[in-house]
Amino acid sequence: MDYSENKPIWPGSSSFTVGSTPFGFFDTDLTFQNHADKFAKQAAQVLGYPIMDVELLNINFYTAFESAVIEYSNQVNQINIVNNLMSTLGVNTGSNFLISKSFTDSLIGNSFGYVSKLSKAYGSEADSGGNLKWSKAVIDMVPGKQTYSIRDAISSSLGLVLTTSSVEIKRVLHNTPPAITRYFDPFVGTGLGSQNMLDSFGFGGFSPSISFMMMPIHADLMRLQAIEFNDQIRKSAFSFEIHGDDIKLFPVPSSGTGSSASSLFFSKVWIEFVFDDAKTNEAVLFGNTALVRGVVTDASNIPYTYQTYSSINDMGRAWIFRYALGSAKEILGQVRGKYSSVPIPNGEVTLNGSDLISQGQTEKTELIAQLREFLEKMTRESMITRQNAESAQMMEIQGRIPLKIYVGSLIPFIPILYTLGGS
Repeated sequence: MDYSENKPIWPGSSSFTVGSTPFGFFDTDLTFQNHADKFAKQAAQVLGYPIMDVELLNINFYTAFESAVIEYSNQVNQINIVNNLMSTLGVNTGSNFLISKSFTDSLIGNSFGYVSKLSKAYGSEADSGGNLKWSKAVIDMVPGKQTYSIRDAISSSLGLVLTTSSVEIKRVLHNTPPAITRYFDPFVGTGLGSQNMLDSFGFGGFSPSISFMMMPIHADLMRLQAIEFNDQIRKSAFSFEIHGDDIKLFPVPSSGTGSSASSLFFSKVWIEFVFDDAKTNEAVLFGNTALVRGVVTDASNIPYTYQTYSSINDMGRAWIFRYALGSAKEILGQVRGKYSSVPIPNGEVTLNGSDLISQGQTEKTELIAQLREFLEKMTRESMITRQNAESAQMMEIQGRIPLKIYVGSLIPFIPILYTLGGS
């Protein structure tokens, strides 16, 4: 076949119509329509037209132009997602959200919704809040019995049967009774070793209910400390051990003596716990009452669409023109690369298909790297770092400004004496 016959050649002009691009994302944008034809003319002339034939049609130039706008939007939206994903996690996308209500061309403020939910998850583990519900169960003490089944206590308290469900014990309410409960009333004289002093002042015959003593606060603290220290040295400590489903309590519950022979030193022990299933559900639901779908969960469904071409500034459009030209070179290189040479009378013409492909790929790679480097400076983290550096530099510059020295005259002080009855 003679390659020189019936081959498509750029006619020198074009007229864009809706539907001329493969995807049609920007076809209805009047600015895009106008620039598509202008780009086709510019790219053809850069590729050698009219001195040389350009084996491309208008739709090839339109495709390269659309691809450049798509790539530019993709790079810009990646930075937007990095900046705004945390603030938009959990936002309800709703139906048709990505088309009519996207975040494109919108300013998104900071939100601590995700951070608040994350802090509640930490709070559940640190026993300082969160959404995880704690349950309570009581263990009834039996004299002389030291080991009890946690599973039986929970089943008895909640009226359910635990089979395969596991629980996590959060707190065991088994502590030494407060020393203040065993402290005599500090406002009466009895029990404090001060009755002799009251007698010496003649107050010993009064009823204790009307005898009040003003004691310093350190006296109360020292007596409380003495009671606690006595319990620590002379008595068995209030503690517990958990092994599997069993809890072992110290000291051993025992009956009293004398008139309290039928009573226990402590009759009940409360435990607070969470079900592991509820804890797992809390991690999945992340603070929600139900598993919510149709919301922003990650970078794959945050609603960013392609940029509106007419809203892109001149700097962005210049990048698009250069990137589209690189794509056009690749397309033309693919066309010319079908044949490495074209036969002509008494010889042949070598085509530059491979060179065009290499040039186009190199230019596109460099343009993307340049745009990425620029956009990385636009992240919130980078801007805050830069602003912090600027602030430090401004403070250093202002610190070198000499302070003003006030130069003036003192007003002499002239005393004026006044006397009664006259001046």
